[in-house]
Amino acid sequence: MKSYESFWISCKDDYQLAAQFYPAQDHTKPYPILICPATGITKNFYHAFAEWLNQQGYSVLSFDFRGIGESLHGPLKNSTASINDWGIYDIPAAIETLLERTQAEKVIIVGHSAGGQLLGITSNYNKVAKVLAIAGSTGHVKGLKGKTKILAPVMFNVIFPVSSFLKGYGATQFIGMGENLPKNVAKQWAEFCSKPGYVMNAIGKSIFEDYHQEIQCPITSFWATDDEIATQANVKDLLRLYPNAPTKLIELNPQQHGYKQIGHMSMFKKSHQKLWPLMESELKL
Repeated sequence: MKSYESFWISCKDDYQLAAQFYPAQDHTKPYPILICPATGITKNFYHAFAEWLNQQGYSVLSFDFRGIGESLHGPLKNSTASINDWGIYDIPAAIETLLERTQAEKVIIVGHSAGGQLLGITSNYNKVAKVLAIAGSTGHVKGLKGKTKILAPVMFNVIFPVSSFLKGYGATQFIGMGENLPKNVAKQWAEFCSKPGYVMNAIGKSIFEDYHQEIQCPITSFWATDDEIATQANVKDLLRLYPNAPTKLIELNPQQHGYKQIGHMSMFKKSHQKLWPLMESELKL
C-alpha cells in the first residue's frame, strides 16, 4: 500500500506542480512539513525521509519545482521556468495546498539547498512557523571549497551558456548535478551565486517584492563540514539576509556521526538516517 497520494498543485499562474502528500495518522504534531527540493532534484529523492517523518506523526508534502521532474510539461528547451518562479509561485502554492489538506494554521518548511533559500520572496511567509535550511546557503562562488570551487565557474560560465545556446537548457546531468535545468534556472543560478546574497541579486531587477526584513520565524541551518557548497561562510551569508528572524547554525561533522562523508546531498539519504532524529528535534518550536 502506498504511503502517499499523488496529485497536482495549481499555482496562481495556473502552472501545475506534481506533488506527493503523506497524511499523518494520529495528528499529534501541530504543524505539517513542506519539503522544498534543491535545484534540479526531484521529490522522489526525499521519499524515504518523508516516509520517516510521516511515521513520526507528521503530515508531509513534497513536490517538484516547475521545469523539474514531473513538473516539466513539454520539452525542456521550451520551459520558461526560473528560480524566481519557484519562490514567487511554487512555494506559496505548496504552502496553501498543505494548509488546506491538513487544516493547520502554519507549515514548517524543510528546504534543501535552494528549497531553503527562497522564503524572502515567498508572499505567504507569515504562514511558515519555522524553516529548516538543510545545506542552505547562498552558494557564493568565493565561499565554495574543494573541487566545487573549480567546477562551479566552469559550469556557470562555460557549460550553462554553451548548452543553453546549443540545446536550449542548462546541462547538469552529465556532471552529476541533478536534472538538466530550464535555461532561465541555469542563468539565474549562475547570477545568484556570482555575488553574496543569492536571490537578493534579483531584487529590484526581476523581483519587486522583498520580504526578508519582515520574516520573524526561526530559521535553523544544518550544514556539513565537508559540504563544498554550503560552507560555513555561505551559510552565514544566507542567514544574514533575515535580520529579524532568530537564526541557528548546526554543524555536522561526518566522522563524529560515523560517516565518511555527508556533503551537500546525503542528509536525506537512507544511508544517513542516523541524522534524521537530529533534524527532527529541530522541528519542535
